[in-house]
Amino acid sequence: MRLVRTVKLGEVAEFVRGVTYKPTDVTTADDPSGIPCLRTKNIQEKLEDEDLVFIPKAPIKDSKLVSEGDILVSSANSWNLVGKCSWIPTLPYKATFGGFTSVLRSNQSTVDRRYLYRWFSSPRIQELARSFGQQTTNISNLNQGRCLELEIPLPPLDEQKRIAATLDKADQLRQKRRQATAMLDSLTQSIFLEMFGDPVSNPRDWPLTALGLLQAVGPNFGSMQPPSKDVREWISLRVANIQNWEITLEDTKYIDLNDNEIERFTLKDGDIILARAIASQEHLGKCVVVNVGSDKLAFDSHLMRIRLNQQTILPEFLRELFRTPGGRTIFLKSTRKTTVQYNINTKELNAIKIPLPPLVEQRQFVEQLRKLSAVRSRINENMRRDLALFSSLQHRAFSGQL
Repeated sequence: MRLVRTVKLGEVAEFVRGVTYKPTDVTTADDPSGIPCLRTKNIQEKLEDEDLVFIPKAPIKDSKLVSEGDILVSSANSWNLVGKCSWIPTLPYKATFGGFTSVLRSNQSTVDRRYLYRWFSSPRIQELARSFGQQTTNISNLNQGRCLELEIPLPPLDEQKRIAATLDKADQLRQKRRQATAMLDSLTQSIFLEMFGDPVSNPRDWPLTALGLLQAVGPNFGSMQPPSKDVREWISLRVANIQNWEITLEDTKYIDLNDNEIERFTLKDGDIILARAIASQEHLGKCVVVNVGSDKLAFDSHLMRIRLNQQTILPEFLRELFRTPGGRTIFLKSTRKTTVQYNINTKELNAIKIPLPPLVEQRQFVEQLRKLSAVRSRINENMRRDLALFSSLQHRAFSGQL
C-alpha cells in the first residue's frame, strides 16, 4: 500500500447553502423572471431534473447558481437520506438550489471534482455524513462543520483523475442494470394500463368500489414502540424500509411484542404495508406486498397494514394501481397535510374508491407480474454483486490500493 497524503475536506472544498423560499414564491416555467430550483427530490444517483420548481431569479447571487462539477447534497432530510448527493452535469439552463440542499464546491487546482464526488458518495463517507446529522422532530440536518473536518486522501491531480475515471467505468455496468430495472417498471405499468385502463378515467367502466369493502380486516397503524438495532424477536419495518416500492432490509431494526400485540402489529404473506405519515408527499402512499419468508415481520406507526379479501381483490393489483399516475391522483386526493407531515388515516383510506375488474382478470395480470418478477430477481441479484464489487473498488481507491 502506497502512502497518500490526506487533508481536511475544508481545505479543498466548501459547502454553499441553498436558497430559502416560500411556497407563495413558486412561479411557472413560462415566467421569464423565474429560475429552476433543484431540491432534495432531485438528488438521485443520477441528478433527476424532470420535476422542477421555479422561483424568482432576483436577488439570487451567482454563488447560488449550480455549475458542472458541483455536488448537490441533501442537507435537511430524513435521517437515512441526509448527506445523499448528486453530481451536477452540464445543464442546458441556469439553475439554483433550495434551502434543504447545499452544494459541495471544490478548488479545482487542488482536487479533481469527479474524484471528490466519488469520495463523498462512497459508502463510508455517506455513513459518516449521516452519523453527523443533527436530529430534530422530523428531519436530520447535515452537520457541515463536522463534514469539513473529514480527511480526504489527496494524491496528485493526474492520479485523482485516473482513479475517478476507473470508478466511472466500473459504475457503467451498474447504470445499465438500473436502466433494465426501470424498463421493467415501465413495462409493468404499460401492461396494467393496457388491461385495465387509467384508474381516473376508468375507460372499461369497472365498478367503483370503496377500499373499506375490500378488506378481510380493517386497516391499522403499526407499533409505537421505538425499534432498536439490538437483535430482538421481530424485525420492525419502517418507512425507510420501503424503497422504490419494494422492501429493503439494509437498515434493519427490531422490537419485542407481547402476546396481545402480535396479531395487530405483525405481517403475513399478502399483506400490504403503506407509508401513511411522512414529511414528503412524494413518498406518502408508497406500498409493498409482503412476502414474509423466514422472517418475523412487524411494522411501526408510520406505516399502515392493509389485509385484503383476496376473493375480491388481489394485493398485487392494488399495489400496481396505486403506482400508476391515475392511482396516485386518486390516493392523494384522500390525504391531508399537517404542520409537519403528510398523512392518511384509516377512515380516509377506507373511503377511497377504485375501479374493480373481475378477479379472473386480476389473476391474469398477476401471472404476468410474476414472470417479470423472475427477470427482476435475476437483475437484482446481479446488481447486488455489482454493488459489492464496486464498494470494494471504492475502498481500494481511497485507501491507496488502486
